[in-house]
This record gives sequence, C-alpha cells and structure tokens, in this order.
Amino acid sequence: MHFDKSPKEKPCCTLPTVKKLLEQKRKRETSSSVPPSCSTASTSPAPPTTATQLSASEQFTCTGASSSYSDMAVSYGQQWTPAPESTLGYYPTSLPGSSYPAAYSSLPMTSEYGTQQQQVTGYGDTMPQTYDCPMTIADPGMASSWPLTQLNFGSSMDATKLEEARMLLRGMDYNRATRQDEDGDTILHIYTAKGLRECAYAAAERLSDIGRLDAKEHKGKTALLVAVTANQPEIVQDLLSLGTDINACDVNGQTALHLAAHYGLPGVLQAILSRRPAVNLEARNFEGMTPLHCAAISHSVTMKALSSSGLADVSLQNKAGEKISCVQMLLNAGAALCSQEIKSNKTVLHLAVKEGNIDLVRYLLSIPLPNMKDFVNLKAHGHTALHMAAGLHGNPHQEEMLRLLLSRGADPSIRNLENDQPAHLLQSGLRGEQLKLMLKKRSASSRRRIVSLQDQE
Repeated sequence: MHFDKSPKEKPCCTLPTVKKLLEQKRKRETSSSVPPSCSTASTSPAPPTTATQLSASEQFTCTGASSSYSDMAVSYGQQWTPAPESTLGYYPTSLPGSSYPAAYSSLPMTSEYGTQQQQVTGYGDTMPQTYDCPMTIADPGMASSWPLTQLNFGSSMDATKLEEARMLLRGMDYNRATRQDEDGDTILHIYTAKGLRECAYAAAERLSDIGRLDAKEHKGKTALLVAVTANQPEIVQDLLSLGTDINACDVNGQTALHLAAHYGLPGVLQAILSRRPAVNLEARNFEGMTPLHCAAISHSVTMKALSSSGLADVSLQNKAGEKISCVQMLLNAGAALCSQEIKSNKTVLHLAVKEGNIDLVRYLLSIPLPNMKDFVNLKAHGHTALHMAAGLHGNPHQEEMLRLLLSRGADPSIRNLENDQPAHLLQSGLRGEQLKLMLKKRSASSRRRIVSLQDQE
C-alpha cells in the first residue's frame, strides 16, 4: 500500500543568534587578518594569517527557542543605527627602531567569535597554578618613548533611548526577557553582539536583578566576553559597572583580558584594566597562558603577516601598533614580565625571540629591570632566549637579537638539556662562524670578569 508522505515543514524563522550577528559584523568590517586563538596557538613559526571563515558546524541554524525574543531584539534594534566602533586615541606616537608609522589611523577591529572556540583536552578541572614573580612593571613611565594617551570611550549613553529600552523590557513577558535559547544566548547576549548599548544596559539591569547577569551561552561566554569579542568598550564598561564577573572565563579558560589581548583591542583592554585590582592579570587559560602571553603571540602573528606583505600593508601596521600597545598596557598594569606559560615554560621574551619578532624583543629588553640578567637567562625546557636566537637560521634579525641579548646579560656559556651552548646551535658556513666568534668573545669576556671579581674578594 502506498502512502503519500507530506513534505516536512521547513522552519521559516530567519532570526539571528549571537554567532550570526557577529559573523555579519565581521563581514561589514575591513580587516586583513585574524590570528589564531591564543589558547591553542603554537609557539612555532606560524604562516601569515588570512581571513577566517566559520566552519560548517558553526554556521547559523535557526532554533525555535531563539524566536522567543530575537524578533524583539531585531525590531527594536532597527529604531536606530548601532554606534560605530569608537575612534580611540591609544596609539603610541613612535616606535623606536620599528617599521610602524609615527601615527596610526583608526582601524575597524576584527573580533572573531565562533571560530576561536576549540575543544580542550588534557587538562584537569582546576586552573594551572600561577607563578609568583617579583619582576612586574607597574611604573606608567617605564617606556617614555611610547606614551599612551588617555582613552576616550565616546559619548555618554542616550538617556531617551535608555528609557525606551527599559520600558520595552518592563512590558515584555518575563520569560522572553530572561530565558536562554538553545544556544544559551540571552537577550543580553544578542543586544551586546549587535552593539546596542542602551538595549544591552536595560537588559543587563533586568538580568542583574535576578542574578543572571553572567549567564553563559553554549561556548561559555558571558555577555562581558561577547562584548569584548565584539570590540564594544562602552558596553564592557557598562557591564562592569553593573557587577558582571570580570574574571569569568569561557570553555577554553579565556577571560576578558585574554580575549582583549589576543585580538589587540586597546580600548577594551583599558576598560577592563580600569577595574583593578579586581581583574586577575595572571589568570591562566587552559593552555597555561596569561593575557600577556596571548598579547605577545598575537603580535608575533601580525608581524609575520606584515613581513610577508613587504611592510606595505597599512592596516597590518596599524594592527601591529595596537597589539604592541596591549603588551605595554598589561605591563604598565603590573603583569609579571617573567611569568612562564605552563606547557613549555616560555616567557614573553622566549615567545618573541622564537618567532623572530625583533620589535617586541627590542621593547622587552628596553624595560629597566634590576634583575634583567636573571630574566634574560631564564630557561624554557632548558633553552634560554640566546639558544633560541642562535637557532634562527636565515632570519635577518638574528645577529641583532644575539647582540641585544648579550648586551642585557645573556650568558653564552649556559647549556641546554642536550648539553649544547648557544654557539652549538648556530648555522654552518661563514655566517655561523662569524656569529660563533661573537659569542665566544663574550663568553671569554664574562669569564675574565668573574675571575677579576673573585680576585677582588
């Protein structure tokens, strides 16, 4: 017997979720690259970054739950145009010895949301233990050659729009205003992703009243983490003023500081750092990295892309300037310079040297530290920064890095776990012999100084 099967009804809902909204935001913005997430970024040389697309599994699919309030979010959002990205005066006026321009123009941020999430394996339920390190930089004037102007977060909130948003929330069904859809998104996540400040504030007030301001969507992001990823410093400030958890982390253990540092968002970073001492500068993601490590890795990725482009890409130059500013801001705030990431014990200096990032190496070695020699000679699985510089065969900045490290107290006689000194890791040929001679001269000079000091004693 034949039965006619009626076709399945296709869902007619085409309302956006947070993932879709941020995907649309990325398409509107102009950017040349999106670095890999610092929680999973390799410290080995990375290829030039290209624009990242959402994977097939992360493409937007409409759910019935989302239709309970997304229609309201969209219709209300159409009453005015979302505020554009703030033009922030956070760029350093000059970068000594670097390829950056003297002044930077405003650059729209590319804040990737869906593709940065990775499954984390091999870690327990507890966060890695942080390292106690006395080498912190809390002096705002530590790098006077790189002054940062005070950030301006733009105009204040529109009182009329805020009251309209509050009225709309008050008139809305309680469940529609407070529930989470199948992706875990609340109406606050939606408003934040769209950049609707007044709507987000009203929704945050409502959720704060019932203790759900830090509700997490399916990737573990609170509204604060969405605001950071969407580069919305004003909404970040608003959420912090309402009491959101500044140290909340996503499924990769990444806090707001990790994300702001990774994407190179000085405006957002300043908003978060303004809440010291509540913010944990040494928080570890599930890869054992602090925000400072994330900032250093991200800057190196951009510098590699800039080098591949022939130093002619203005947008990459701007982005590199923003990311080096994030490194400086974290250090000025008190981030530990000698903090070592958990997996390989690398400091930011190891990370910069390994990637051949001469601009970052110059900056880190220009910081006045009373125990600079100890910092320079820290080991990462047996390798000092000098070992790593010696292994940069073919890098045009190899000799300069070696000289900089030696000038700051790097010891060429230290051996790694394979019993190799830095000189043993140099390339073969004439170039390698010239660099080896330089290391041997410094090593001999160091031995003479030690003997002289012993004789004086």
